[in-house]
Amino acid sequence: MAGFAELGLSSWLVEQCRQLGLKQPTPVQLGCIPAILEGRDCLGCAKTGSGKTAAFVLPILQKLSEDPYGIFCLVLTPTRELAYQIAEQFRVLGKPLGLKDCIIVGGMDMVAQALELSRKPHVVIATPGRLADHLRSSNTLNMKKIQFLVMDEADRLLEQGCTDFTADLETILAAVPVRRQTLLFSATLTDTLKELQGLATNQPFFWEAQAQVRTVEQLDQRYLLVPEKVKDAYLVHLVQTFQEQLEDCSIIIFTNTCKTCQILCMMLRKFNFPTVALHSMMKQKERFAALAKFKSSVYRILIATDVASRGLDIPTVQVVINHNTPGLPKIYIHRVGRTARAGRQGQAITLVTQYDIHLLHAIEEQIKKQLEELVVGEAEVLSILTQVNVVRRECEIKLEASHFDEKKEINKRKQLILEGKDPDLEAKRKAELAKIKQQNKRFKEKVGQTLRRQKGQKGAGRGPQPPRPPAQT
Repeated sequence: MAGFAELGLSSWLVEQCRQLGLKQPTPVQLGCIPAILEGRDCLGCAKTGSGKTAAFVLPILQKLSEDPYGIFCLVLTPTRELAYQIAEQFRVLGKPLGLKDCIIVGGMDMVAQALELSRKPHVVIATPGRLADHLRSSNTLNMKKIQFLVMDEADRLLEQGCTDFTADLETILAAVPVRRQTLLFSATLTDTLKELQGLATNQPFFWEAQAQVRTVEQLDQRYLLVPEKVKDAYLVHLVQTFQEQLEDCSIIIFTNTCKTCQILCMMLRKFNFPTVALHSMMKQKERFAALAKFKSSVYRILIATDVASRGLDIPTVQVVINHNTPGLPKIYIHRVGRTARAGRQGQAITLVTQYDIHLLHAIEEQIKKQLEELVVGEAEVLSILTQVNVVRRECEIKLEASHFDEKKEINKRKQLILEGKDPDLEAKRKAELAKIKQQNKRFKEKVGQTLRRQKGQKGAGRGPQPPRPPAQT
């Protein structure tokens, strides 16, 4: 395999890679770095933990070293945590350059961020929403000299879903120059990215990891079939088992909602497990603190929503547990990619209820691998079932007393205000829409009842019909 020097990188970058322990480039780096250095647009798709970040950081730093000026590169990411992680890689590899970077994410002071942008950093790493806010509120922010636009986790940024970045991306793309290099990287190739591959104009280069299985070979993937009502008891049993069997075991538990995430964290703490939560309802400082404590092994268990499923590189993670079966196979791929990174071993377990069998089949079809069933002692789970259910209920009552749902509504109102909308007017519109839907439903039911009644009266008015004569032969 070729080394970093053979890819055309500068001697100082090769030395930086050597000092960081990066001895050989990974396949995605071998495939993408030469094309990026040639000035071509690039779409790279590879498994999680395969070195995609370095595949765009290294060539960007080399180009920057040749002509360092102003805002040279803009990197967009879907989550705040991933933005800080990418910034760290730029800082470490770009240290000999005296690299200046700037992180623009939500939850932080906009004035302080605006001051940082005014100092013209070399690299800006941002989430789309906050950067778009800066562009809309300021006429002085000039991004017309950007040479590189990078979208990490591009499928998440470009596809519409629970968080739609379309309006923010339109604002950002209008502010950056048309003549630029565009680099898209992701672990999952979607139809949207395939369309972009055909629309790109700057000698686009496409690289996809050729592998029959969509997840890394070092990952042991299993499922556990559990009844919905006893899922929490199985979770507690699994955590207890891993804590006893694996020394200093580090676990990430993924769940689907902020409320469930908080309840599970409170519940596991009641059972004396060192647990910390990470979800979007937390303040940004709390999120950073939780992640730092987990990375430093102060806490061995992290319970998170999908804000932690993308790009985060935490080498110590040995086990990933899916408390809910992901609704989309690509979410599963990103979740389990938090373990077994950079050639290490890892294990992923998905709790599958009687309602999730079809989701499991969809995951197996997507990753082109059949998951093995995990065998668990049922008697051991049943022995703690009552205790787990009682503790869970206590945690739910405690969370309700803290007005958790009210905080969620407050956050929604803040978001609407930031988007320039009137929260009260939006609530009134929703109420009117719900009222119209309810009236339509009642009208349909009334029409149906009338039709059925008329049909019954018509049948009763005909009276008994005489028997038909036998057919002539």
